[in-house]
Amino acid sequence: MAPEPLQSDAMVFFGASGDLAYKKIFPTLQSMVRRGRLNVPIIGVANTPWTLEQFRARAKESIQTHGKFDDAVFAKLSTLLQYIAGDYTDPATFKQLCTAIDGAKRPLFYLAIPPSLFATVAKGIATVCQPEHARLVLEKPFGRDLGSAKVLNHTLHQWFPEPSIFRIDHYLGKEPVQNLIYFRFANPFLLAGWNHRHIESVQITMAEAFDVKGRGKFYEEVGAIRDVVQNHMLQTVACLAMDCPHDNSHEALRDARGELLQKIRPLNTQSVVRGQYRGYKQEPGVAADSRVETFAAIRFDIDNERWTGVPFFVRVGKCLPITATEVIVRFQPIAHPVLDEAQLPGANYFRFRLGPEEVIAIGTRVKKPGERMVGESAELVAHHQPPDEMEPYERLLGDAAMGDATLFAREDSVEAAWRIVNPILNDKSVPIEYEPGTWGPSDRLTPPGGWQNPEIEK
Repeated sequence: MAPEPLQSDAMVFFGASGDLAYKKIFPTLQSMVRRGRLNVPIIGVANTPWTLEQFRARAKESIQTHGKFDDAVFAKLSTLLQYIAGDYTDPATFKQLCTAIDGAKRPLFYLAIPPSLFATVAKGIATVCQPEHARLVLEKPFGRDLGSAKVLNHTLHQWFPEPSIFRIDHYLGKEPVQNLIYFRFANPFLLAGWNHRHIESVQITMAEAFDVKGRGKFYEEVGAIRDVVQNHMLQTVACLAMDCPHDNSHEALRDARGELLQKIRPLNTQSVVRGQYRGYKQEPGVAADSRVETFAAIRFDIDNERWTGVPFFVRVGKCLPITATEVIVRFQPIAHPVLDEAQLPGANYFRFRLGPEEVIAIGTRVKKPGERMVGESAELVAHHQPPDEMEPYERLLGDAAMGDATLFAREDSVEAAWRIVNPILNDKSVPIEYEPGTWGPSDRLTPPGGWQNPEIEK
């Protein structure tokens, strides 16, 4: 058996003055220090001409605004911070970086920068610094379509082998998404029934009650399908539908997700309904004749023995009635001679609330009091919210620093996901306009028994 990868001995993050660093990375670094998961030099790199003290002040403001500031922990974090101001295209920037990480054998380089700069920075790291066992962490998107994803992977592999590349999909780092996998394989009562003989349909809703929040220019370049379907939603489908990995190694789990994605049929325009909320065209940075979707409902079909004939419906959108992500697994209605009624479609289901709360619920039928064998619907609900739950970015950066790639997207899975959505990416049809605060054009593509809309948890 190969020895376990050793922990990274330096952490470098490019884009240190950016929005992602301000909202997510600095609070994550403090949490990692608090838990004892981070005690190595942390070097921020950006083109903003800050001093080290200004950089530390930015980190403090970030944690006070978006985290839980702790004076003692932040004092420890501050001693680890360094800062390099420079242009990513200038070799001098990377020479400074080489000096800062001098002696590090397994540095981690986190690229919280636009994807257009990935190749430039990866080349600079590899050719100037030449680290021995570097790890490269990338933020999505990994390409804009299948062709560009293949080009990006080929380019990165000129300087970094695939086992050294960690592609972040923060959805995989969410505790409730991890619980999907655990719940499936840890409970024997599920194993026999998790297939087309017992399951009628699966639906996943990722609803956001807010608009594009001033990010119209960004959203014009991606739309809902590129933004969350190709990555977050398809990875969730893979976690729900994959076969059991042959062991608990990170490659076995990634193999299982990748094999499932390979079995999903490529989409066509009949499989998709696209919508756009009224008022989107008035957002700053949005074209007056924009045809970008802010809503999508999609049917996926999986061509394997376990899931043949079972439709997987995914619905995502902005300006919907609630912010919540929920999975509904509906079981086939079965007639039974003991009952004085036909079993109702959709009466039996599993419900997984993935956010903002974590909930697992079972939809059942129970007998009404009386002489007849007739029943009523009931839901058994389990809430789970540990008081000190690890945030996705903390889990992911900590895992990358340890060389654990379980929760990261591998090259084959990224390309498989793009293969599925690629046929519909250039759809120029006019999306259906919907009113903010409604469920959009959900009625144009519905699961058996209709959509089960997420509600505020009691």
